Formats: sequence, structure tokens, C-alpha cells
Amino acid sequence: MSDTTNKNNLTTPPKLSAVATLAAHMAEVTDDAEGYYVYRMGEILNNRYSVMGSYGKGVFSTVLRAKEIVGNGKEVAIKVLRNNEAMKRMGLKEIQLLRELAGADPNNKYHVVRLYDHFEDRDHLCLVFESMNGGNLREVLRKYGTKIGLNIKAVKRYAQKMILGLKLLKKCQILHADIKLDNILVNEAKTSIKLADFGSASPASENTITPYLVSRFYRAPEIILGLPYSFGIDMWSVGCCLYEICTGKILFPGKTNNEMLYLFMEVNGPFPKKLLKKGEFSPQHFEMDTGSIRRIIKDKLTHKEYVKITNFTKPTRDLKEELLNSPFVLDQEERAMLLQLHDLLSKIFVLDPAQRITVEQALRHPFIISS
Repeated sequence: MSDTTNKNNLTTPPKLSAVATLAAHMAEVTDDAEGYYVYRMGEILNNRYSVMGSYGKGVFSTVLRAKEIVGNGKEVAIKVLRNNEAMKRMGLKEIQLLRELAGADPNNKYHVVRLYDHFEDRDHLCLVFESMNGGNLREVLRKYGTKIGLNIKAVKRYAQKMILGLKLLKKCQILHADIKLDNILVNEAKTSIKLADFGSASPASENTITPYLVSRFYRAPEIILGLPYSFGIDMWSVGCCLYEICTGKILFPGKTNNEMLYLFMEVNGPFPKKLLKKGEFSPQHFEMDTGSIRRIIKDKLTHKEYVKITNFTKPTRDLKEELLNSPFVLDQEERAMLLQLHDLLSKIFVLDPAQRITVEQALRHPFIISS
């Protein structure tokens, strides 16, 4: 062997095989600064799942697209929670609730996502779900109905399945507490949906009063006021979703809880004073003797906040007109369906949760039961 060859062997590092490269990665730090899992394409989790990519990242987790390397090789979605003890506890609670829901729905008829498996990998709790392969309703709306909404027949089809999901939740005495378009998965054919992401869910008996439960645009008034809450909060969220996919617009796009209350009153008129008196947070937003809202407004020039007292005597917004002002050419049947949807929404968007339509009543509503 020549001296030149020896020299080259000493100075040129050998190329690592794909397996060795992957092994080296496995030994590296796998978290970013915020505790999110840093994945690599093709890596194997739990000796069973090959990572194919990512569906996205949320506040609590990263959701990976993966495929089984055993069995029938089905595709799955793996929710990898951040490396954080509090989030791990939330994940274990989510597992328990999903098991209860699946146990109460053995024939998989009630449109709640199925949990297949769970495991821990390098201090990350991982939840393995069925893959719907169609994205979520936010993505569907962005692709097919930006600013115009979806066809009313599609809205009806999704509505029926959402209400069935609520039926299962109520049967199991579970609140989802974060229903929004992002958390409603769609199948590849776009014909069916499933409620997903139960990270904020809890037994109905554990309803801690907090003004920030549920994503803001889908947050029911009783949460903001600090009232006791129950299954009505999920019904309110479903109503917000139905309006949004029908029109392509967010119904209550408030930037703060205070602004959300004002938007509620545009649609419903004044809050009942008896309701306000029961709310722990009502004095932050209302003149308690008159029921007028103390609107907190930011000046566009100075950016300073000031309070403007506003009194509602009646609604100032007409949802029926908004729904019927459709960009689609409507036949008689579709117009009738839009009117049915408005009637359902008018029963959902009731400020007093005790008077809001129940799941059982919604299942009998013409918009839900008719073919």
C-alpha cells in the first residue's frame, strides 16, 4: 500500500451508512428549545412506525405523519407531546378520555377520532391515531370555500356528524372544550368528519371556571362571564363552525373577550341581567345596574385604551340575511336548507346556556334529520 493511500485513509473520514447516520441522530438531542420533538424523515418510533413527515405543530405537540412497518402498513398520525411533565399529564388524561369514548362507541358510528396506540419515546408521550387523510375543515374551507363557504348540502352533511359526535360526548359526560375547524378531521373523499384533539377535554364534572377555555372565536358566553358551564359550550362551538363553513367567514372574530361579548350582543341583543349577576367576571365588562357593556377600545392613532359604554336594546345583526346572501345560485331546496340552518343557529346562539338547544333537541331538528 502506498504512502499516499495511507495518508488519504487517515485524513478522509469514512462515509456513514444510512443506518449509522440515523443511529447518530438518535443519540443527539431530539428537542428544540421549547421541548418540541425534532423528527427526521424515515426514523422509526417504538420499533413500529416510520416517520413520513409532519401534519403541523400546535401549542402542545407536533403531529407526525407515519406508516406502520409491521402488520398491514397502514398510515397513522402520531401526536408527539412536548417534553414537559404538565403536558405529559394532559396526554395521559387525553388517553383515558379517548378510551372511554371508544368503549362507548364499539361500532365507530359517532365521529370521534380513534386512538390506536400510545408509547413514550425519549421522554415524549406519543399518541397514535387513525389517519383521516383529508386534512381538517380549516384546510377544506381554505381550499374550496375561501370567503364564500361550502355548498349547503356539504354543510348539512358535516353538521349531522358533528351533532352525533356531541351525542357520544354527552353520553360519556365529557366536554371537548376546543371544537373548531382545525380540530375536525376530514376523510380523503371529504364526505365524513371526526372530532379530534381532546387535549383540552375533561369530564363534565371538572369544569373549572376560567375565562380562556376554548379557542376565542368559538368560546361560549358563559365561559367569558365566569358562569358554570356544561355541554352547551361544545354546542356553541359547533354552531360557530357551521356558520363559518357555510359563509367562509368567522362569526365572532373578537380580539379580546370584551370584544367577543360585544359581538354576541350584536346578534342577540342584551344579556339578561339575572345572568350577568351570576357571572364571576361580569363586572369586568358590564355596568351591572343597567346591563350596558363597557367596551374597551384601542385608539387607532394613540393606541391607548378607553372605555365606551354601549347599551343594546335589540340585535343589530341579521344572521338570516347573511346566510341567504350566498354567492351560490340557490334552488328552492337549498334555500329551504339555509333557512333550516338559520333556525338551528338561532337556537344554538342563545346567551343563557340553560335555554340553548340540547344535543337531543338538535338531533331532532329538521336541518339535522332531513335527508
